[in-house]
Amino acid sequence: MADTRISDKELDEALMEKQEKKPADEKQRWINRIMRSAKQYHKICPYYDKRTKMCFLLMGTKCERDGKFDICPVFKSFLEKKYDEYKSKNMPLPLDFADVVASPL
Repeated sequence: MADTRISDKELDEALMEKQEKKPADEKQRWINRIMRSAKQYHKICPYYDKRTKMCFLLMGTKCERDGKFDICPVFKSFLEKKYDEYKSKNMPLPLDFADVVASPL
């Protein structure tokens, strides 16, 4: 039988890598949850103006996706900023998109 033991150093390195990835994973899980929640409330992006075809998040820039926000990098970066704001102020994360919109941040 081959010796398949892991040294303490290798174990510590593997655990450190796992701990480093955890906050990003938590952030991505929260963003995905909020995006799913937004899809329940809105068929097109809530920050898309149908009449002018402009994006309210970019202020004065035409939306390239015609209001489709499921893979929109602008909407995703907006949610990332919101996540960072909540974490920096040590506030609990909203569980629903309506809570994100209604929050005073």
